[in-house]
Amino acid sequence: MTPEAFIQQQAAAAVLALYGTEVADSSLQVSVTRKEFEGDYTLVTFPLLKITRQAPDVCGNAIGQWLVDNVKEIAAYNSNLSFSPLYWNETLSAMAADGEYGQLPATGKRIMVEFSSPNTNKPLHLGHIRNNLLGDSVSRILKACGNEVIKATLVNDRGVHICKSMYAWEKLFNGATPQSTGKKGDHLVGDCYVAYAKLEKEHPEVLEDVHKMLVDWEAGNPHVRELWAMMNGWVFDGFAETYKALGISFDKVDYEHDTYLLGKELVQKGLEMGAFVKDPDGSVWCDLTADGLDRKLVLRGDGTSVYITQDLGTAERRFANYNLDSHVYVVGNEQDYHFQVLKLILGKLGFDWASQIYHLSYGMVELPEGKMKSREGTVVDADDLIQSMYEEAKKTSEESGKLEDLSDAEKDQLYHMIGLGALKYFIIKVDPKKTMLFNPKESIDFNGNTGPFIQYTHARICSILRKATVAFGPADAMGAQPSAKEVRLTKLLGLFPGKVAEAGAALSPAVIANYAYDLAKEFNQYYHETPILKEENQAVLKYRLELISVLARTLRSAMGLLGIELPERM
Repeated sequence: MTPEAFIQQQAAAAVLALYGTEVADSSLQVSVTRKEFEGDYTLVTFPLLKITRQAPDVCGNAIGQWLVDNVKEIAAYNSNLSFSPLYWNETLSAMAADGEYGQLPATGKRIMVEFSSPNTNKPLHLGHIRNNLLGDSVSRILKACGNEVIKATLVNDRGVHICKSMYAWEKLFNGATPQSTGKKGDHLVGDCYVAYAKLEKEHPEVLEDVHKMLVDWEAGNPHVRELWAMMNGWVFDGFAETYKALGISFDKVDYEHDTYLLGKELVQKGLEMGAFVKDPDGSVWCDLTADGLDRKLVLRGDGTSVYITQDLGTAERRFANYNLDSHVYVVGNEQDYHFQVLKLILGKLGFDWASQIYHLSYGMVELPEGKMKSREGTVVDADDLIQSMYEEAKKTSEESGKLEDLSDAEKDQLYHMIGLGALKYFIIKVDPKKTMLFNPKESIDFNGNTGPFIQYTHARICSILRKATVAFGPADAMGAQPSAKEVRLTKLLGLFPGKVAEAGAALSPAVIANYAYDLAKEFNQYYHETPILKEENQAVLKYRLELISVLARTLRSAMGLLGIELPERM
């Protein structure tokens, strides 16, 4: 039970005892007391004035005094309520005994989160990394909020952009393969895409050949289909390596070549319902001008699909096949308009669940030198970035001189953990809606609001716990009167379930990232001011060990929601 819920429950009992009126716990407003005032929590009395028929201060004093006299966990009332040490000990003991602390009760809801959704004409880059990390973390957070979560991706494996890489490979790459070049397949195909862009600049007429290749693909031309399958296979193998390195996985993978025709039946349904109109050239449109938008093409005059057609059909199939309660699309903010249109059209088609579609719109990742452009080859490749983060973590860790007793295998694992943790945290700590500037050297810093700082804090706690010579457990949380710093730590630990709920509601892993940093920062201040292993009083020693044990576990849980591992040694 949260402190707010505890006070609501006890205040309701006070109102009943003092005024003979039952009130619902949830109707009472409780908030954390502002730092400049004395006390822990504030009970808002204005909603009770109709019941008490007293001035706010009189009502507040009466309820506050009743709580002090009758609830042993309430120590004092001075306009605000202050908890007794007993309450904080009980709170810490309950957290220590809860093996799934931070996991919220099951909601019975099923949510699909679609993310990544790459094109198969280039390797994954820094922009894809932000998408993947957000999608994976949001999935973990929604699961911690008690939902059943399905992680999905829709691979864009057909279209003109794919044919451009295919055309360049045929004309310029002399049968090169990943095996013959020693390149990952997605990198080789990405080289083809860049080469095509240069070719088209010099010879614009090649675009006609590319469009003919797309027509041949849709007609099932065996040669084009074989080339397409071969090059996509190279890319899929490359993607798999990158996903594994990032710790990303999916429960459901759709491919555009299977889904691009979906939605045509919905277009016919929309025509019959009067939601769509057919123009003289045979094209079909949805008029959204009354909704403040434009007319939207949903089917070309020649009967071919457009992108929104596919998304309409895919959404309808997913909600039907998986009995979804909601669907989250993790897509960059350049597609804001697309998802506005998608929701509106699905609503006009009569799907009640259209209101349960959410677009997690995130800002682009930029570099100090500016925006990235795939066709010009000026992107930061995901594989190169992961490797550079490993090298930076290795360099920084070796300079610390604290790893001499680790084996080479243990060091290698640690460098990967630190490098990946630095990358993930630096990206995830930023509010998804904001455009962010990525600086690798800043991300690997062992001080400040970084992944390595939190990882090092966890390792420090684990070192203390390893050196402890006494056994301790949840019951030891009741064994000592907490100091002001220990109360502060316990309060912060108590916020974790609420932060999980907040992050889930906002679809913002940044909430969890910054909570973990606050917790790590608070521990380090406590560590520098408070002796732990040198404490001679055995009850106090066990209390402190149990406190930091819960803290380490909460850090692991919080960072785990971000897909970040915490080492026990650094």
